[in-house]
Amino acid sequence: MESELKYRIKDREMADAIWDDECLLAIADPSSREKLVMKAVYFDTEDHVLSGSNMAFRVRLEGESIFATLKWGGHSSNGFHEREEINVPVTGEQYFIEPPTNLFAESEDGKALVCMIGNKPLINMLETRYLRRRMRVDLNDCLMEIAIDTGSIVTDMGEEPILELEIELFAGEVKTLKDLGRKLAEKYGLIPEDQSKLGRGLKLLMGSVPEPSSAEV
Repeated sequence: MESELKYRIKDREMADAIWDDECLLAIADPSSREKLVMKAVYFDTEDHVLSGSNMAFRVRLEGESIFATLKWGGHSSNGFHEREEINVPVTGEQYFIEPPTNLFAESEDGKALVCMIGNKPLINMLETRYLRRRMRVDLNDCLMEIAIDTGSIVTDMGEEPILELEIELFAGEVKTLKDLGRKLAEKYGLIPEDQSKLGRGLKLLMGSVPEPSSAEV
């Protein structure tokens, strides 16, 4: 189960201020602070079997590593997102073009994905391209990752900017996650974001696909 908070950031100056926030630096692991180029491709069938079934299939470049991800179920409220996910490391540019549907076949949900898709080809629905600045923080025995993303959602129907803060819980209590999120939101005037990057991208496609759920990130 993935648990995280998402917030919209007003502008790049505010994003820089959060990255250099003294309170965060005081609880951060200095060696974990890094900047990564992120590129993700979201796939679905032409008749939108996945988005219509509350699932998302993503292949993402994270610096020099590539991961395929399956997400499903979940909910979001006031910027707090919870959903199930599987991540599989892969190698090769071909995964951004024609990813095999059996990547997650070792799990029951992965097997369900294979059955749902059948022989239908997966197509590139949209892409995201952004710079991620991230660091791990430890607060009250709660391990979290702070990520600041700046870039674009790219679709055939146009683009939309990405400027957001994510706080993901790795270990510990959800209450601590929410407390940290609330303090940062109050300090910087952050706006809770209940839509995923994929959800925002699908909206750009002018309603040509089923309405996405919060699970599709």
